[in-house]
Amino acid sequence: MYSSEMTESGTTYTETQLLSNLNIKEHKRWFRVSLYTIFLLTGQSASTLLGRLYYDKGGNSKWMVTFVQSAGFPILLPFLYYFPPHEKFNNITINDSSKTKPKFPTLVSLYIAFGLLMTGNDLMNSYGLLYLPLSTYSLLYATELAFNALFSFFLNSQKLTAFIFNSIVLLTTSVALLAVNADSDKSKGLFREKHIIGFLCTLGASATFSLYLSLVQLSFEKVVKKKTFSAVLDMQLYPSFIATCACVVGLFASGEWKTLEKEMKEYEKGRVSYVMTLLWTAVTWQITSIGMLGLIFEVSSLFSIVISTLELPIVPIIAVMFFNDKINGVKVIALLLAIWGFLSYMYQHYLDEKKAKADKKSDSLEVSRGEGEIC
Repeated sequence: MYSSEMTESGTTYTETQLLSNLNIKEHKRWFRVSLYTIFLLTGQSASTLLGRLYYDKGGNSKWMVTFVQSAGFPILLPFLYYFPPHEKFNNITINDSSKTKPKFPTLVSLYIAFGLLMTGNDLMNSYGLLYLPLSTYSLLYATELAFNALFSFFLNSQKLTAFIFNSIVLLTTSVALLAVNADSDKSKGLFREKHIIGFLCTLGASATFSLYLSLVQLSFEKVVKKKTFSAVLDMQLYPSFIATCACVVGLFASGEWKTLEKEMKEYEKGRVSYVMTLLWTAVTWQITSIGMLGLIFEVSSLFSIVISTLELPIVPIIAVMFFNDKINGVKVIALLLAIWGFLSYMYQHYLDEKKAKADKKSDSLEVSRGEGEIC
């Protein structure tokens, strides 16, 4: 006899209760997504602005800016005690058996590779912030959406739909406009060679970071296989430690460490401001990274990149207000194209989420009916 109830661990659920539980889980998930989004947007905007402030007020060490992008990882250590490895996350119980636990040498190799990749990305970021106006830098970095769509297609089985392809085309066009408009940034006192270096380094950083995020998602799925927040922390802490060590080596090998004391003395805002600028840059980069990794964990690397492009309207406006950047017609068009590309992807994500939610409910109801028939 058919029954609309299912029995699981001695508890009986009706279809209505099942749907209610699914909705509660979905709401909790989107609460976490919202929290990670706030971390990402506030941290990314603040860290970018502080990095530009450091250069504008007398800082000149590229390795120091690279260093602070990863050196703030110790502030995350207390969270390891608050979020133990065996906790439940996303309503999935973790099996810590040796069959599912990744081998130690594999994890070490993974963290070292990600740490070195992070170092290269951070160094290119430093050159971009030094040699480009902040508005141009911010718009160029939006290309990470296009890069990540391609990397996700090959590494994460992401479908390239018409809307996502439209995003790639729009963002590529936006970058092309900025390249054609490069001469307008000479008012900032930039030499053409340095402007080209900044342009290429920013694009390189955008591509490298997109590759890093796709590889992180792949590692969560194929190697780490943990559904805990501590796994997210580990993926941030250990590569950051490796990146910080690499930056210390670079700082001494380049000889920039010799100029730091003089740089601090001559900083326009004084010694305290110099230290606080670097300190808060380090903190905000860690907030950014946790937000980014959390979104990868909950949704996908491509989604995290899309959310990060939400800062597009924010940073250029602040750059005009506080850093005297010039926003001409070409930059406005580039900004509008980038936002259009972002909205195009978001609509595709909305369609995917709607379909996934409908499929999930349908599958759950099928299980419920199957169990009811057996009863």
